[in-house]
Amino acid sequence: MKNLMILTVITLMIFASEGQAASNKNLNSVSSHLGLTYSLIPPDGNSKIQVALLFDTSNSMDGLIEQAKSRLWDIVNTLTTLKYQGKTPVIEIALYEYGNDGLSVRNNYIRQVTALTTDLDLISEKLFALKTNGGSEYCGAVIQSSVKELKWDDGANTMKLVYIAGNEGFNQGNVNYKEVISSAVKSNIYINTIFCGDKKEGISLLWEDGAAKGKGKYFNIDSDVKIEYIQTPYDSQINACNDKLNKTYIGYGKQGNIKKQSQVKEDANASSISQANATERVLTKSKAVYKNSTWDLVDNVKDNESNLDKIKKEDLPEEYKNKSKEEIKTLVLAKAKERDVIQKEIGALAVKRQKYIAEKSNQNTKQDDLGSAIKSSIITLAGVKGYKVEK
Repeated sequence: MKNLMILTVITLMIFASEGQAASNKNLNSVSSHLGLTYSLIPPDGNSKIQVALLFDTSNSMDGLIEQAKSRLWDIVNTLTTLKYQGKTPVIEIALYEYGNDGLSVRNNYIRQVTALTTDLDLISEKLFALKTNGGSEYCGAVIQSSVKELKWDDGANTMKLVYIAGNEGFNQGNVNYKEVISSAVKSNIYINTIFCGDKKEGISLLWEDGAAKGKGKYFNIDSDVKIEYIQTPYDSQINACNDKLNKTYIGYGKQGNIKKQSQVKEDANASSISQANATERVLTKSKAVYKNSTWDLVDNVKDNESNLDKIKKEDLPEEYKNKSKEEIKTLVLAKAKERDVIQKEIGALAVKRQKYIAEKSNQNTKQDDLGSAIKSSIITLAGVKGYKVEK
């Protein structure tokens, strides 16, 4: 009986909290004991991973874009396994398209779709909106645009990666790719190249040379291959958790309702690819990297409970406008705890799912696709920068 009482007290201590910081600490303690990799510790501002994706959107690249849609959340989840000195890094992603005749010739048929951002729903939205057309593919020019335009972090612990994918000569256009890549390397930006076609052809078209000069990795893929997924017994359970998870979001401000609708839309976009892809998105949403402080009261208050005092009454959801600050705080913190419980549930299912996939993967031939290329190079380059993969 005495042991039972001690166990009960310990359990209550783990799940009870006097503030969000304590809550996060306890939930991570539980995750650690369960062997989970789905840490709820907020990203650490002293370490950052920045990834720029440069996609050829000329006529022949429909398959590439489909693979990108299919692998986005899988790639993000690979990034979330990385830790720097045991801490979770901030993850930012940027997206460019090039080689599309529908774009301005003045800009070398290049468009910055989105700057480096932590808004993962925005990346998904813009990726699913890409259309192919044309074109004239200038690799040197688009690399130059990404290196010059993006707000690259100078922190010593920052890992900066560019991935450019396409299928034409790497030296096309009036911008010398060698000079551009040399400038990128001086800023500690790694350039990785993904040729959509035969390996030897990619080498002859200088894609391997671009990666070598950029201290990155060269890959070739069949961009027309359809991604095959390993369905698991846990996918439907994880996706069911997503409905509960979405109900913990409390939109505020001018963007609150719009972003909540966007969240649901990107759920649907992921599901339109496959159930497995939808599952990967839910796994991302169960982690600290999926953070929406600019429009979600729960994440905003998690950052700092005093933030609630700064929000104007008119920016609150209609059902909260007539409540006191203390009442709102109580409701928001209750949603935060509810979300933590759901995230922990997803994390436990994810461990079982990953074990199932690992066992089935041993029986199948490895796929060479966009996601596999990016994921493998992320792990390799992370080791160079001192990042560790959390098993």
